[in-house]
Amino acid sequence: MLKHDSKTPFAELNTSEDEPIIEIQNVTKTFGDVYAVDDVSLKIYQGEFFSLLGASGCGKTTLLRLLAGFETPTAGRILLDGQDVTHLPPYERPLNIMLQSYALFPHMSVADNIAFGLKQENMPKAQRVERVNEMMQLVQIEKLANRKPHQLSGGQKQRVALARSLAKHPKILLLDEPLGALDKKLREETQFELVNIQERLGITFIIVTHDQEEAMTMSSRIALLRDGRVSQVDTPRRLYEYPSTRYSASFIGSINLFEGTVVSQQDDQVLIDSEEAGGQLRVRHSQPLVAGMDVTVAVRPEKVRVTEGAEQEPNHVQGIIKEIAYLGDVSIYHVDLPTGKRIQFTQSNIQALAEQPLTWEERVCLSWQANSCSILVE
Repeated sequence: MLKHDSKTPFAELNTSEDEPIIEIQNVTKTFGDVYAVDDVSLKIYQGEFFSLLGASGCGKTTLLRLLAGFETPTAGRILLDGQDVTHLPPYERPLNIMLQSYALFPHMSVADNIAFGLKQENMPKAQRVERVNEMMQLVQIEKLANRKPHQLSGGQKQRVALARSLAKHPKILLLDEPLGALDKKLREETQFELVNIQERLGITFIIVTHDQEEAMTMSSRIALLRDGRVSQVDTPRRLYEYPSTRYSASFIGSINLFEGTVVSQQDDQVLIDSEEAGGQLRVRHSQPLVAGMDVTVAVRPEKVRVTEGAEQEPNHVQGIIKEIAYLGDVSIYHVDLPTGKRIQFTQSNIQALAEQPLTWEERVCLSWQANSCSILVE
């Protein structure tokens, strides 16, 4: 069984011999002339915490509803654990779903809400009570057993909804923006709790979110969607460090993009002329590129460093600081280059007052390593 944890990153696991627990095969869903999901194919494996990430209207919620059985594909197939469930109703699929609204029954206690699905399946009372107690202990709400939903905070309602979703021990749990109603601090705390619960139970979690930090924190892999299509599927680290498209690079975190033309390539070193950078850029890139090819160089703000001179060398630019954002742990600087291009770099605020603080209208020389940037061809 595949397992996502800090010791065994998903990217290092060999999935070629594993059968996916979910296989989405060329699935399309249209509403009239609108393609909500457009020829999507994905494989999701047992024990993954898999995120469907994207902006509003990208098709991620529709794809989740297709998996749940609330919608039927216009074309394509959906397999769960090797079984074709494309046309099966939700109650015949080996999964459960946790909705953003939580959908708790207002007239029932916490314990009765959690037990509802078990009661519907005619589980014996003694076994049902034991399962409910197990779930309440899992999400740490034992003291809330007799309360009604209106007596709970948003975070407590979220825990009850999660316990109810897990009570039937589904093979797969679908989560539709489950943390959207929580404040920032509670949302961050709950992210780690969800990961811990998922790893303890070994259930496959599939979460829909528009929050990139949420997806990066919790996921073993992320599918980034755009206009109903998959832009990139990868681990959080690879999605951030090695985006395959301009959209992937721009959606995840902040990024500096330089348009340019390939001059030459020797081994894995590519030399690029960039008018926006005001000179040449050097990038480590293993795939062969053709001289004269138009490309985009992407470099994250935290990879950019303040240096002394050498502006004639590749990956060195000069500019004037125009904007500064102090965020406590880091400061973000916006720098205008002589070409008119504005770029960003960040510095950690290790000391309360830096020895040589940078300020507005100051001229700085910036640089980055060839292996700290990437080339985008789409």
